[in-house]
Amino acid sequence: MEQLKAQGLDYVTATHDRENIASGQVMKKLGMNYQYSCVENWQPKGKMVTFRMYQLNFKASVETYKKYWDESEEHFIETEL
Repeated sequence: MEQLKAQGLDYVTATHDRENIASGQVMKKLGMNYQYSCVENWQPKGKMVTFRMYQLNFKASVETYKKYWDESEEHFIETEL
């Protein structure tokens, strides 16, 4: 992450399939914070999958990356995480 800070990035994002718990744990260990979840038709398998969006901010004034939220018809914040 220090290398990313040195490159002048304000934040990084990553998503994972909610059913893949191990990938979510990796994001948490990296210091990423859960932001929201989106349901998408996952290709090539053609099934609906809930993805969780995580974000790690390098500056205090960074807003949440909302592209996935805006593009998804079904999105929500999971409060039990």
